[in-house]
Amino acid sequence: MPGPKRTSAKLAALREQGTLHPHPIAVTDSLFQHNAFFDPRDVVQVKYEMLRRVKKEQASVSEAAAACGFSRPSFYQAQDAFARQGLAGLLPRKRGPRQAHKLTAEVIAFISELRGADPSLGAAELAQRVADRFGLRVHPRSIERRLVQGPEKKLR
Repeated sequence: MPGPKRTSAKLAALREQGTLHPHPIAVTDSLFQHNAFFDPRDVVQVKYEMLRRVKKEQASVSEAAAACGFSRPSFYQAQDAFARQGLAGLLPRKRGPRQAHKLTAEVIAFISELRGADPSLGAAELAQRVADRFGLRVHPRSIERRLVQGPEKKLR
């Protein structure tokens, strides 16, 4: 049985990597209850075992998903991701946009022009002017982050 120091180190690593199961208490599968190798806090391990149970042991999707603390739709998402990407597909993905999609080259040029004319303009005022000109609601913090990166950063 792992000691408390090792357990807390693993917990910290799982948290840092974003692979901490959001509901480890919901994992009722006996392997995760009675075998130290299986860690209900490790979401990748739990998802893999859920998929393996259905494929190799012919467990029902409903049973396997419930025993691993997931829903049936989550099972099918994991199955699809695993089929497309292998084990890496089981890693959790961040939700939402992957980039500042509102801050197009045109908007950035406008902001740069405004700042060039008046360097004292703050992010809140710039956000208001972007809203007035383009009809876009951009959070001032997004503008601040973009200004720190500099105008030379390439946009996708």
